[in-house]
Amino acid sequence: MADDPGANRASVPGDPDSGESRPVTFHEAFAQAARNSGIGAVTPGEAPTSSSLLKAIGGVRGLIESILPGLAFLVIFTVTKNLVLSVSAPVALSVVFVIIRLVTRSAVMTAVAGLLGVGISAGLALFTGRAEDNFVLGIVINVVCLVVLLVSLIARRPLIGIIVGLLVNDPGGYRTDRAKGRVVLVATWCWVGLFATRLAFEVPLYLTAQTELLGYIKLILGVPLYAGMLWVTWLLVRAAYSKTRPAASAEPS
Repeated sequence: MADDPGANRASVPGDPDSGESRPVTFHEAFAQAARNSGIGAVTPGEAPTSSSLLKAIGGVRGLIESILPGLAFLVIFTVTKNLVLSVSAPVALSVVFVIIRLVTRSAVMTAVAGLLGVGISAGLALFTGRAEDNFVLGIVINVVCLVVLLVSLIARRPLIGIIVGLLVNDPGGYRTDRAKGRVVLVATWCWVGLFATRLAFEVPLYLTAQTELLGYIKLILGVPLYAGMLWVTWLLVRAAYSKTRPAASAEPS
């Protein structure tokens, strides 16, 4: 498959037997990213299950890869206060995760992304000599996500509505159906609350250099809160997309 020149090209929509292909468009790439996201693990209208929730956060392996590096930093720093050792251990673990995925021929990009994030965080902490700077990248990512969500709300294009619309091939449905519009609006605000909550706890701890407490909070508000928010989002979306509803002319406020 690696030698197939058309491996990274998509068939022309509506003409599957023509044999022709074209480059993947931005819209198609964004739709695929939505399908690969946590929300995409459950088809809108379906009831979420514990297994689908586990799949959405990457399965058991993904859960371990998400939690273990941060836990390693927290434990080692709390016990030794050695910055070099504390940031080196998560990097080493992330390298092992990448190697295991390569050996087992599993999807490697999530592990590579994790290694990149851990490596940048470690580099920042070593460069400044401040252990709390190991958390700067995570704080910046939360700020960016919060800004993107707020901009989508200001533009009256709630991000959850865009993602769900791509998943069900109904990109404008939330703008014409009042029920769908209300649901994606509430769901988007819920995600705003998630990122705002993280920042409300993490930024003051970072500014006061409370590294150990910051590490604990990051673990608590990380995967567990993310998984809970996915569950809530699925339930909200299911309520509006479980059956066809009559369209309403007004957009959600």
